[in-house]
Amino acid sequence: MNRLKLGVLREEKQNPDKRVPLTPLICADIMRQNPQISIVVQPSPFRCYRDEEYTAFGIPLQENLHDCDILMGVKEIPETLLIPEKTYFFFSHTIKQQAHNQNLMKALLKKRIRMVDYETLTDAQHNRIIGFGRFAGIVGAYNGLLGYGLKYDLYRIKPAHACRDRAEMEEELKRVKLPNIKIALTGGGRVANGAIETLSALRIRKVTPEEFLTCHFREPVYCQLNPRDYVERRDDHNFDLNEFFLNPERYTSRFGPYTRQADIYISAHYWDPRAPKMFSLEDLNSNGFKISVIADITCDMNGSIPTTLRASSISNPFYGYNVTGFCEDLPFKKDSICIMAVDNLPCELPRDASDDFGKDLSDRVLPFVFGADPDGIIERATICNQGKLNLKFNYLEQYALK
Repeated sequence: MNRLKLGVLREEKQNPDKRVPLTPLICADIMRQNPQISIVVQPSPFRCYRDEEYTAFGIPLQENLHDCDILMGVKEIPETLLIPEKTYFFFSHTIKQQAHNQNLMKALLKKRIRMVDYETLTDAQHNRIIGFGRFAGIVGAYNGLLGYGLKYDLYRIKPAHACRDRAEMEEELKRVKLPNIKIALTGGGRVANGAIETLSALRIRKVTPEEFLTCHFREPVYCQLNPRDYVERRDDHNFDLNEFFLNPERYTSRFGPYTRQADIYISAHYWDPRAPKMFSLEDLNSNGFKISVIADITCDMNGSIPTTLRASSISNPFYGYNVTGFCEDLPFKKDSICIMAVDNLPCELPRDASDDFGKDLSDRVLPFVFGADPDGIIERATICNQGKLNLKFNYLEQYALK
């Protein structure tokens, strides 16, 4: 039986992330179930699980990880700290040819590292099998409700990051008293489902898109919109999901009617740069535009939400968008839209988000790292190995070598 040593990395990126890929309990369970696996943890003063919590579960601390076979972190690893010819798992943020990580991509190749990116781990049907999207949705929807309460001075609740965990955050939700507003939510994946968990904790009733547009309610309600509901083909106003995924430039937005009904808009959908924006800046001053709070969980700059001017921070999650001056403004002014565009939402509940992520990593990924991988899950997610890009990622060649 081949023995493997796995090292949990300290997050070294500036403003270190508090999340971990594997919690103390999950580490202990992995070693109990896999006697050939040993796990060590690099000490860190920043992570949400303290060093003492790992040692309490029998997980040793180890500063130098050169003797590890596999190294796991969360965010990008500084190039100077990469150990040559190791297998790494982390979010590299290179697959979209992100300019700020070009040197990282070069270093991964130069140091002959096997890079397995969490973002590229997919099942046989090419569905992503791991990520922090659920907690982005959970916290993003909570922040949208927080912003609405502040804008209209209806209630005061703690920011999510001031709560010890999700349980305390949901206790805060009990203080939310909403009028009969309407909330529009776009998306159907992990992020959107996370947002629905928060709305469901408030017992906000879900209605159909048709009911949302045509009915008046005496209670707060929300509707979930899929692509069929918010885009249509330019030439004949029809919709074909496969065509939309392949050729989104052929489609135009039909989100306009929802802007005249919704008070809060939660954006939780995937957006292709070729796809139409949800609304235009000119729409803001058209008769009936009603949305006053936008929780843009997707947070794509120059993306589907044109009022998202920049990413906001956990400590300052809100800014305003002045609908007449088309510029940033104070977040809670009467004539501005309150924008929430935090780009690292799961970090607000790092313990819960890490536990959720670690369970998926342990159950759905690591068995194929430690044993047979008949579906090629790990190979499909490997960006590079032994100084070469894998065939699937050959499109990165110019980016990596330029």
